Amino acid sequence: MKIRSQISIFNVITRLLLILILVFALPVLIEQVVYKHINKTLLEKKQKFIHNLGKAEITEFLTESIKSDTYASFSILHDEFILLSKTGDHPIKATSVFVDEPRIIEGQQDDYRILQYNFNYEGKGYQLEVGSSVSEIKELTFMIRIFTLGLLLFIVAVTFLIDTIYIDYLLKPFYRIIDTKIRRVNDAASFNFTQIKSHSEDFRELDEVLNQMMLRIDQHFKQEKQFIANVSHELLTPISLLKNRFENLLQHQGLDDDVADKIVSSLKTLDMLRKIINNLLLISKIENNQFQESEQVDLKHLVLEIESEIEDRLLEKSIAFEVSLSREFIFDGNRTLLHILLFNIISNAIKYNSVGGFIKISDALEKSYYQISISDSGAGLSEAQQAKIFERFVRVNTSEEGQGLGLAIAKSIGHFHNIHIKLDSEPGRGTVFHLQFPR
Repeated sequence: MKIRSQISIFNVITRLLLILILVFALPVLIEQVVYKHINKTLLEKKQKFIHNLGKAEITEFLTESIKSDTYASFSILHDEFILLSKTGDHPIKATSVFVDEPRIIEGQQDDYRILQYNFNYEGKGYQLEVGSSVSEIKELTFMIRIFTLGLLLFIVAVTFLIDTIYIDYLLKPFYRIIDTKIRRVNDAASFNFTQIKSHSEDFRELDEVLNQMMLRIDQHFKQEKQFIANVSHELLTPISLLKNRFENLLQHQGLDDDVADKIVSSLKTLDMLRKIINNLLLISKIENNQFQESEQVDLKHLVLEIESEIEDRLLEKSIAFEVSLSREFIFDGNRTLLHILLFNIISNAIKYNSVGGFIKISDALEKSYYQISISDSGAGLSEAQQAKIFERFVRVNTSEEGQGLGLAIAKSIGHFHNIHIKLDSEPGRGTVFHLQFPR
């Protein structure tokens, strides 16, 4: 996931959490403030009622409450009430408490905040209830929640848009650095050392560090190429001289047969040494991107060309070779390396195949790649062998000739061209190499 997306997602999550907090916390805070104000008002009314309470009020209360022992006074809108009740003929403990409960007043039920005050007057216990309707507060709280939610969602949408634009502007140099100096770089020689303009000191420092790093890599790369050239000259030249001398010694007529056999054996050793050096140099050149990959290669034509080259080896082991490539696929790459890649895998299939077996080459076209499959009727490979088959100097069957570098070279060529090589094999059921060429 890109940094821009991560920052945007983080900002959205943060704002949504803030919305949830505000949507639930703000109405609660407002409700507490309102309730505090109501409590204060109820206390003031209670104080006023108790202050003015006298013999006349109690017499009026007793007159009005002959039947019910209750005196009530309500506002016209039923949003406030005062209720005085007699609790007994004995004194009670003076208490004061706030409660929230519904009350039915003149047939109409509503929710009230009620101050219940127990007191004594002339040796008798009374309870004074002063109530105020809270239904409007609940409606107000609900409307505040809706308004807050809508307002904050709008703010999130606007700030998200602003963040996206700003983050895109802020990270633009970073993505230019990635696209120009990292993603498109295959070797140090093609690196673009042009400084990327940026308003951020961090990105300027990153650009500078990348330039310095690639300069060092370019120096090491040139030194390695020089080393490879020196190795080619210093090792292959003496081998060629020794080979010529041994071949000249074989021309002497009085040469002993045992000596001649030893010279021939030495020539074979020199040939094997030369092949190993050439293969190692080839791998090194591939891994150092010392090959151009700008040719258009017809893979079907290349396979048919290899078929004509290995015809004698196929006849020698009576192997049936079937090419079933139904598609003409042109791949941009180095033709010589692609030839080596296919040749090495097919040669491997011949080398480890059984006499009278078969090799089949087929293809398939997928959405993102073109696949060539090379299957054989050989002995197959175990999981342990499959894990090591692409390593250098690893041979599945030590009785066969070779240096164990063919598939290591194939792997390097595949990596150079972004060709994915998959292996499917079981002991006794043959082996299939799948070469997936990116489209």
